[in-house]
Amino acid sequence: MIRFLVDTSSDYFPEEMEKKGIEFVPLQLSIGEKNYLDGVDISREEFFRLLIEDEVFPKTSQPSVVAFQEIFEDVKNKGDEMICIPISSTLSGTFQSAMLAKEMVGYEKIYLVDSMTATYAIKILVDHACKMREDGKSAREIVQALETLKERIRIEFVVDTLEYLYRGGRLSKAAAALGTLANIKPVLGLDGEGIIKVEEKCLGLPRAYKAIIHKLQRVRPDTAFPIYTLYSYGTENTENLEKALRQAEIPITERLQIGTTIGAHIGPGAAGIIYIAEEA
Repeated sequence: MIRFLVDTSSDYFPEEMEKKGIEFVPLQLSIGEKNYLDGVDISREEFFRLLIEDEVFPKTSQPSVVAFQEIFEDVKNKGDEMICIPISSTLSGTFQSAMLAKEMVGYEKIYLVDSMTATYAIKILVDHACKMREDGKSAREIVQALETLKERIRIEFVVDTLEYLYRGGRLSKAAAALGTLANIKPVLGLDGEGIIKVEEKCLGLPRAYKAIIHKLQRVRPDTAFPIYTLYSYGTENTENLEKALRQAEIPITERLQIGTTIGAHIGPGAAGIIYIAEEA
């Protein structure tokens, strides 16, 4: 039996994971004096409410090695196979925890795929893996396909406020203040290298939407895979992005809410899109 394991940065909803038989380990989240298990004892709406109200920036930490080890031991004892697809190793130490756990268990039928991405891009990878499992593909075939597919993942998004990039240490106080005064809306991207990059600095949201559209016209989405639009807290900006996408005849599969891992850094009002780029 082939089993799949993700962490909660994948932003899967618990009901969907249960339906598809996907297992998960939660990231840990600290806000002020309180600690939470992401996706277990704090909802996304509650998280964003606390993010807005609390001046203390939330901190996320990777699952423990033991959390992975317990699951891997069960896989070994049952003689199953497992494909683990955690958040990018460039964004978290989660992949390293999984690697250490695999070494401790010493079972060759556990496969680790460094997603080099986050949030619903992991969902696209795992959903594709589930379909391959249904089609009778082996674990090795699935892993090989995921290693190729992950290089084509693209995430583009625009933040409505620079405050959370500053609070998360990704922007200086002076740069955040100057950008806010100038109404700068940075367009951020996450490609197959797993690194978040500032792609453009736009004056106002309408220009940011145009920048995203221009990127999509250069790097066309592969419509054989889902195309998800994203929102963090509040959907108005994402609705406006969707209008621009439809005008450019770019189809949308579904609108989804970003979870805590990325949401802490982009804050409320963020809008974006996740897709698989067409093969070159």
